[in-house]
Amino acid sequence: MPYSEHVSDPLSAALAATVQSARLARDLSASALAERSGVSRAMIGKIERGEAQPTAALLGRLSAALGMTLSELVARAEADEPRLVRAADQPTWTDPVSGYRRRAVSPSAGGPLELVDVVLPPGAEVSYAADVYAFIHQQIWVLEGQLRFREGDLVHELGPGDCLRLGPAEPCVYVNPSSADCHYLVAIAKRRV
Repeated sequence: MPYSEHVSDPLSAALAATVQSARLARDLSASALAERSGVSRAMIGKIERGEAQPTAALLGRLSAALGMTLSELVARAEADEPRLVRAADQPTWTDPVSGYRRRAVSPSAGGPLELVDVVLPPGAEVSYAADVYAFIHQQIWVLEGQLRFREGDLVHELGPGDCLRLGPAEPCVYVNPSSADCHYLVAIAKRRV
């Protein structure tokens, strides 16, 4: 099942409204967003009405189709733009299927760099389509645990302290092959167009 039918926390409800407002701000119909993202029109409707909590992969596809990073989408849902964000105030989102937890560390006020703190539970796997990476540069720095990162046909086995700069946009899969949490930091910068 690609989503959870229960949207229970305030951030998930705010994400629903943010997806809809970003779509409308770009003068996109739900059908046009569906075509751009590969997410069905029906699913977009459920997400925007708060009837379904999307997975990380679905949010990644929607944010890319809207010309945003997933962190920007989460930050806009928070609707606060300070330059300083205390650890307790950094928005955290949990994928309802994999348990993947993502904390937007960077202030939402913008800037050329975003930092995202991620915990991938044991045995979890999260996939993203290539278009999610089409307009960003990204590096992954493993803090604890093991991360198997598939970038197209290339597989990277990463351990504590390892840092990987992603190459050209490819479908990517984050896998925690171990029995302990994998904790890593993602640094994201938008590509200049």
